[in-house]
Amino acid sequence: MTDHTLSRPIGVAIPARGSNIRVVATGLLIVMAFVFLGAKYYQDVHPAIGFVRAFAEAAMVGGLADWFAVTALFRHPMGLPIPHTAIIPRNKNRIGDTLARFLLTNFLLPRLIARKMQTVDIAGAVGKFLSEPAEGGGRLRLGASRIIADGLGALDQQRLGGIVKSAIADRLRELDVAPLLGQALQAALAEGRHQPLLDAMVKWGSKTLELNEHLIHQMVHDNSNAIVRFTGLDESISNRIVAGLSKLLSEMAVDETHPLRIRVEEGLAKMALDLQHDPEVKAKVAKVRDELLENKAVKRWLDGLWEQGRSALLKAARNPDTLLAGRIGELVTQFGGMLGEDAAIKRTLNRYARRAVVGVVDSYGETALRLVSDTIRGWDAKTITDRLENAVGDDLQYIRINGTLVGGLVGVLIHTVDVLI
Repeated sequence: MTDHTLSRPIGVAIPARGSNIRVVATGLLIVMAFVFLGAKYYQDVHPAIGFVRAFAEAAMVGGLADWFAVTALFRHPMGLPIPHTAIIPRNKNRIGDTLARFLLTNFLLPRLIARKMQTVDIAGAVGKFLSEPAEGGGRLRLGASRIIADGLGALDQQRLGGIVKSAIADRLRELDVAPLLGQALQAALAEGRHQPLLDAMVKWGSKTLELNEHLIHQMVHDNSNAIVRFTGLDESISNRIVAGLSKLLSEMAVDETHPLRIRVEEGLAKMALDLQHDPEVKAKVAKVRDELLENKAVKRWLDGLWEQGRSALLKAARNPDTLLAGRIGELVTQFGGMLGEDAAIKRTLNRYARRAVVGVVDSYGETALRLVSDTIRGWDAKTITDRLENAVGDDLQYIRINGTLVGGLVGVLIHTVDVLI
């Protein structure tokens, strides 16, 4: 709140803040006019009346002079186009340019900002805020909840969803899948994690063979000549084939060093190397990746993924008690404590913050100040007059009151000198 102590006249009852001080100043001037008329009428009654007249006369002059000075700052007194009045509206463009230049040369210099930022512990303040929120995490939870919920609510969800899904698809297209698959397969082979998969394949093969024996018998029968079928050798051959395959699968199921399993492992090892180093194989995997991303089912999956994520985030944002509760809240609190205790991290973050702020000021300081200047230039005369007059507040009227009283005291002093001489 503005302190009017120095500008208030001694001995005058000042109305409460917010009252119409302009009425008081004008009323005081009118009172001095009536006092002057009364004193002039009764000046022969007693010599002391002359002092009252001198006070009132000089007070009117002082009050009128200060009224003219105060009014001339913002408008033409009584609407008369007197030269050198309405100073602020007439010079608003120059005021805007001067204010912008003053801010630029005294506040927004990169070296001044850098010097000031050296004393600001941004990392410490952030760490304290995160690690020591208000009771129940009120400030942090409510603030984060409100920002996230309002931000999500203000965004165009269709456009945002398209951007997110497009970004995910683009990142997946940029991902070189083949080397990752090759490395994963190589690691699995080295740690023997492929063995359960081979066991499952062998079991699946045994089950499939058992369920499809009749197909093998039929294939052998159909591909045998009449003599073989007549002698029944086709049945014997098909039985041997089924028995041989069944024995092979049984041996592979119990023997991890079976030659066929080793051949499969060798094939997997070669595939792992090809995925990592063979350009042709990598190109084929990339083609499959792109075809999958263009598949309608995958696109529907991305749509569902975005909707689920957005719904979950909105639900959490609207509930401050769950937004930063649980593991997320613990991580945030731990991170805040780390910022407050780890000197190296604080120093690094503060240096980064200082460079970021100085960089922004250096790059955009003049642009921001041009915005200030252009905004003031765009105001009409009435707007800038009202805003500046409201910013100064009642002090302008106190100037008038002080001018009236000080003028009166000067008038008494002059009258005293006149009487004594």
